[in-house]
Amino acid sequence: MPFEEISHTADWSIRVWADDLRGLLAESARGMWMLTNAEQAEGPRARREMSLEAYDAEGLLVAFLEELLYLSESEKIVFNEFKGLKVEDLRLSGIMEGGAVRSMEKEIKAVTFHNLEIRETGRGLEVEIVFDV
Repeated sequence: MPFEEISHTADWSIRVWADDLRGLLAESARGMWMLTNAEQAEGPRARREMSLEAYDAEGLLVAFLEELLYLSESEKIVFNEFKGLKVEDLRLSGIMEGGAVRSMEKEIKAVTFHNLEIRETGRGLEVEIVFDV
């Protein structure tokens, strides 16, 4: 599991690592859903195309996770599979798949920029993300 929950005073926080930015985005999404204890209902999977861009890698990460939160709230779908994700010149595109939300124990209000910095480590790229709850 390339993410872990870390202690934070008032909000929730995770540390995520991956070989590249594409992987870091996907694992950050999976880590976010782990925090909420989201469960998907049985049934057909939803599929959406995604296209986002930002001024820097941190902005792209926040935009991606915020889009997932918006879709989970507005369409009641948790997207947790990402196919053909491409990151080129801080533009993200690809296909995401997910299922209807059966239950979600905890709710995340927003993804924050608090101390957000993607950095290179011995494990590849690593980031700590703080979520407003």
